[in-house]
Amino acid sequence: MTRKLLFTLLLLFVFLGSFAQGVSKPAYDSALAKKTGADAYGMKQYVMVLLVTGKTVVSEKAVRDSLFAGHMKNINTLAKAGKLVVAGPFNKNELNYRGVFVFNTASVEETKSLVSTDPAVKAGIFDVLYLPWYSSAALMEVNGLHEKIQQSSP
Repeated sequence: MTRKLLFTLLLLFVFLGSFAQGVSKPAYDSALAKKTGADAYGMKQYVMVLLVTGKTVVSEKAVRDSLFAGHMKNINTLAKAGKLVVAGPFNKNELNYRGVFVFNTASVEETKSLVSTDPAVKAGIFDVLYLPWYSSAALMEVNGLHEKIQQSSP
């Protein structure tokens, strides 16, 4: 029994070793690294924004619809300008987190000035939390990829 186990383990290690040798690291693309603002680790600084349920409740449907239409328009404007990298809503949760933005900005102050253009934030529907965030520079390519897979827009 012990010999069978040792033989099986030996075969497994040989197989895994040969598989690992066949996996190659993708070639470094200096032009893409420069385009995305990547550092030597392929990373860059962003500012993450968490939208939290605010104190203002807008009960009039037409006003609420208008504010959220402006919110979506603002998201698209900031994304097209290359400032907003990722955005999306959270599912209902006990923390009252409503959505997330990831901004390609140099500082929290710059991000605050961009977020202040959002009609839903201005109206107090959302409170805002700002977090400096270090992550993959590849996120800079998300909007271009998204356009290629999106069949319709909300």
